[in-house]
Amino acid sequence: MLEYISEETVWLKLQKESRPILLYGMGNGADMIIERLNEFGIEYSDVYASDEFVRGHFFHGKKVLKYSEAEEKYGDFVSLMTFAVKDDATIDRVWQMSRKHPFYSLTVPVAGEGLFTREFVEANEEKFDKVYSMLADDKSRETFINLINFKISGKLNYLLPSFSEKYEVYENILRLERDEIIADLGAYNGDTVEEFVNATRGKIRKIFALEPDRKNFAKLVRNTEKLTFVEPMNVAAYKENTSLFFKKSAGRQSKIADEGEKIEAIAIDSLGDEKISLIKMDIEGSELDAIKGAENTIRTHKPKLYICAYHRNEDMFSIPLAINEIRSDYKFYFRQHKYIPAWESNFYAV
Repeated sequence: MLEYISEETVWLKLQKESRPILLYGMGNGADMIIERLNEFGIEYSDVYASDEFVRGHFFHGKKVLKYSEAEEKYGDFVSLMTFAVKDDATIDRVWQMSRKHPFYSLTVPVAGEGLFTREFVEANEEKFDKVYSMLADDKSRETFINLINFKISGKLNYLLPSFSEKYEVYENILRLERDEIIADLGAYNGDTVEEFVNATRGKIRKIFALEPDRKNFAKLVRNTEKLTFVEPMNVAAYKENTSLFFKKSAGRQSKIADEGEKIEAIAIDSLGDEKISLIKMDIEGSELDAIKGAENTIRTHKPKLYICAYHRNEDMFSIPLAINEIRSDYKFYFRQHKYIPAWESNFYAV
């Protein structure tokens, strides 16, 4: 598979860059990228944002420039995108900007250690090769290679052509039917519950909607209160029934941690006698633990699987390999849905 991986690690490339390096965006994402730049001894010259968003902001002691001001001040410069986006208008704007100046969207994992580099891929070549050989269609193989090249290089020309529509997955891969019994792990505010309802025209037997974050859970309850087949559960999915610490964060990125709020966690195998037909996991790096807690369900009932693979660097091989250890008769599909950086990279197994 390495013959398809042509890119150099972007962090090493930035070390050799002679042009000014500018951060595009502020906030937590920028903080994470600055931390990594410091590790590599890479200096950045300024911070900018889209013209309409700049209102005299300062970030890390630097006045935030408008994009037009950055162009006027520096002329030729390198942009590092530091925020996530999925709407069409912003993606189009970012793409147009990337055609004017060298432009990178850097991958920093939500969980775990290290960075996704060419060296990381080379060190795990055998595992990547195994997963590549397991993929069921050309679209999966093409997307898999593109995503590896994107994560290594930060170049949008690998990511943007890889986008797939979610409805195509529901129609052509998962093929949701009437009377599905779904375990939605990391149900957030009910967004995927809504997708399941739309995909089945509301003909669902039951959805166990697990969401450990209390604020998100309150939104989940509110957004699904009219859906009698939804059972919201304020718990985390884990390898066993226990109590865990939970670190709360803005939006989706709350996760199991070594300290924080004490929460209840359950194994999917403990949900009862219901024959679960689909398991969805978007649980911020705890997917492998949740798979362990669903081993009996997977082995006995072979539910369809929808599992996010972008929280940890190793997710692109560890998740399918773990499932394959439980049952070797799954077909695996890999899709990237619309997001910069490469969030919403998912394995679908049937």
